[in-house]
Amino acid sequence: MRTRIVTAAAFTAATALAVTACGSGSSGSSSKTVKVVYWQNLNSTVKLQADFLATAVKEFQAANPGTKVQLVPVTASENDYYTKIQLMMRSPSTAPDLVYEDTALINSDIAGGYLKPLDSYTAQWADWSQYAAAAKGAVTGAADGKVYGVPDNTDTRGIWYNKQLFQKAGIAVPWQPKTWADVLTAAKTIKAKLPGVTPLNLYTGQAGGEASSMQGFEMLLYGTQAANNSLYDASQKKWVVGSQGFKDSLDFVHTVYNDGLGPAKEQALGANFGTTVGTELIPQGKLAIDIDGSWMPNNWGSTSPTPWKEWNTVMGTAAMPTQNGQAPGATSMSGGWAWSIPAKAKNADLAWKFLSGTLQTKANSTKWNVLNATIAVRTDVAADPEYLKAVPTNKFFTELVADTHYRPGLPEYNQVSTAIQKAMESVTTGQASVDKAASTYDNDVKSAVGADKTVQGTK
Repeated sequence: MRTRIVTAAAFTAATALAVTACGSGSSGSSSKTVKVVYWQNLNSTVKLQADFLATAVKEFQAANPGTKVQLVPVTASENDYYTKIQLMMRSPSTAPDLVYEDTALINSDIAGGYLKPLDSYTAQWADWSQYAAAAKGAVTGAADGKVYGVPDNTDTRGIWYNKQLFQKAGIAVPWQPKTWADVLTAAKTIKAKLPGVTPLNLYTGQAGGEASSMQGFEMLLYGTQAANNSLYDASQKKWVVGSQGFKDSLDFVHTVYNDGLGPAKEQALGANFGTTVGTELIPQGKLAIDIDGSWMPNNWGSTSPTPWKEWNTVMGTAAMPTQNGQAPGATSMSGGWAWSIPAKAKNADLAWKFLSGTLQTKANSTKWNVLNATIAVRTDVAADPEYLKAVPTNKFFTELVADTHYRPGLPEYNQVSTAIQKAMESVTTGQASVDKAASTYDNDVKSAVGADKTVQGTK
């Protein structure tokens, strides 16, 4: 959900050895064995996906005697997971038959020749019609228009706020800011009236990875007043540089940290700050406003390490407003994950049978979205009463899909995202002015993609 693409050039010899060991034994696997690789977050003790997959495996094996599904969790940080699966997919001896892919990574892996197009399968699969168009777009190759994955879930982002803290500070709830200024005003009120409480969390810096890029910056950028307020101009097939919207977004970041409205800088720039936000600051009533994602209840449910039963009565949700309240009035960002079949998979047909016939049926899709507090990508699941009632905030975050945006699904996005994080960090620490940070970003993007593949944004 909070992703960052990593190139194969970053692999170390140690990583290569570790991953080869992880895939050992695959060359002698049975022709009726499906090897499934997925991510187990190194920084989390929650194993929701492992438990869900184990149940799906039992269901599939019972319905298909003689078959076997081998689950291969890759326990790693998010970035390391991407490098490891790319390395695994390079060789037929280590390639899985089914791999869990971040949708932002798909075009990069297509370019690397790692993934198999699935059009021949989806064309004969009735359930494919249930997938939302935007979800299908996230797994479609930018260069060839072919399908390279089956979406597993998506997410949206908005504002979480502590209703009890708001009431103590004299801010009326329910609260729905109409502009960025409204958000900053509430944060300033919290700072003045509730010492010891962090008013506003806005993810920032390189250590935060994609949390910084998406929750921290793109939630701002895609809601700016400027006409050309995106990272990438799809009509011209060029990356946008020099836009006023980019500077306005950086200025918001600067205000949060220069005015003392955000977390302590050394804390905000820490690698595991997102975990601290979800498991400590919010449940302990030490953070008033958090610009974050639909998945946050995973931190507080009965299966989490530190359950927080009161979260639904304490926490409120609000849509992220556009800069000046201009139409459509709200903005969000979406990511998501998908299941893909590697180009060098040994048992592609059997992998598809497991994927379409068990893993991604309506019943199991509903079960997974409910269990993982993720946003449904199937229209029939999104309308299912079980899904809507399972997590109290599902309805709210599902409705944000109408105003959501997706990151440019291009291989170059990784470098652009890193440049965003560098720009954010420099204004957070005060090492650069907004203008200087924006100028450095423009140069970084031009160096990464080529100056001829950039276009000047709206001033």
